[in-house]
Amino acid sequence: MIYRPVDAVLRTLNVELGDRSYPIYIGPGLLDQVEIYQRHIPGRQVLVVSNVTVAPLYLKRVLEALQGYRVESVILPDGEQYKNLDVWQRIVDALLEQRFDRQCTVLALGGGVIGDMAGFAAACYQRGVHFIQIPTTLLAQVDSSVGGKTGVNHPLGKNMIGAFYQPRCVIADTKTLNTLDDRQLSAGIAEVIKYGLIGDLEFFCWLEKNMNSLLRRDPEALAYAIDRSCKDKAKVVATDEKEAGQRALLNLGHTFGHAIETGVGYGDWLHGEAVAAGICMAVDLSRRQGWLNAQEQERIVRLIRLAKLPDTPPQQLDREKFLSLMALDKKVLNDKIRLVLPQGLGNSLVTANYDPEKLNETLDG
Repeated sequence: MIYRPVDAVLRTLNVELGDRSYPIYIGPGLLDQVEIYQRHIPGRQVLVVSNVTVAPLYLKRVLEALQGYRVESVILPDGEQYKNLDVWQRIVDALLEQRFDRQCTVLALGGGVIGDMAGFAAACYQRGVHFIQIPTTLLAQVDSSVGGKTGVNHPLGKNMIGAFYQPRCVIADTKTLNTLDDRQLSAGIAEVIKYGLIGDLEFFCWLEKNMNSLLRRDPEALAYAIDRSCKDKAKVVATDEKEAGQRALLNLGHTFGHAIETGVGYGDWLHGEAVAAGICMAVDLSRRQGWLNAQEQERIVRLIRLAKLPDTPPQQLDREKFLSLMALDKKVLNDKIRLVLPQGLGNSLVTANYDPEKLNETLDG
């Protein structure tokens, strides 16, 4: 494979969904690009939703770019543990208190939690208002900001309350990744690895060769990984917007991972960390099924470790706890837990046709 670096300049790709299609802008310094906001904000009222970590870093720049609009902001606490209906209601309260109309725009400035909650508020307020994603973490830039999944968590299950609601655009300013700590960066890489495993073997091989460049925050490597990940996801979303079939592949590692997040308490494990361990559990089950060989399993686990991510679940979750939590997954159909399982490198499928005893063996470690 010949790797041609992506230049550190504006790149645009589209999520093709008919009259709800929208662009993803990727590049440095996009927070300040007034013309992008003007292109995608049809009214004059804007509510910026952010959190206590991101707002001090970037809110002022966004407000300066939005001069000429009537702009209000709501700043939420930071963390997965706050992704619930009580905190989400603060966004709706702000929209009502400011008497925003149906032409208003909700702008999400932050990571996946902020994007999910702001998008869900936009979907619900007056039965749907305009929405823009400005993801500031790698995980949000390559995954949660793209595809229109919005929602909040419930104590019994992650992301069980929400809606499919597409943004008008996604603005991924790659320079915001410079303020991420190393743990958050690695958490985002877990979702990047996922794309290589579900249907992009060439990308998986690229990641094996370039993981150290990503961890060093090399601008060209990061730009390439974001661009490739968004293209892979946009292709899947365009064919299956509301997860009737193929889109469920994007949940590789997530059934196990969501059980980890719910079981240990939201926020104790980062989403990407739980997904990484979940990918390794899915890979273990596939190897037990004979769908992966030991060498392929080792390559995947090695890449997870190279990204400084966990490859085993927390010890406090036993088999019974895992199964009870996994039974609440959105992919459960007719009381059967469907899983995304690799069928060799660069190929996965959604299936309930696995040996339950082999799943028990995986859960028992």
